[in-house]
Amino acid sequence: MASTIGADALNRLFIVYPGAKTYFSHLDISPRSAQLRSHGEKIVLAIAGAAQDISQLMVTLAPLQTLHAYQLRIDPSKFKDDFTEVAHAAMDKYLSAFTAVLAEKYR
Repeated sequence: MASTIGADALNRLFIVYPGAKTYFSHLDISPRSAQLRSHGEKIVLAIAGAAQDISQLMVTLAPLQTLHAYQLRIDPSKFKDDFTEVAHAAMDKYLSAFTAVLAEKYR
């Protein structure tokens, strides 16, 4: 299931931000490719793993942080035109609403 969710998320990323495809030129990013599903699974599992003990978020994500910063050399400043403060605020608002809806039945 993680590979399906991750691949779907990456496909949506590529539709909304086609320029993001350049960062994945080493992968076959066609919608049903094994490489896309594998990378999508890694992303979903990293998010889920980090959520297991949120108090250790920095420790849990340190290897991924090092990979992106020093090996893959991904520069967050290259995304500032696409992921603006407005986009960030909208995502934050959406995730807050999403969480509230899921938690509603427990109140």
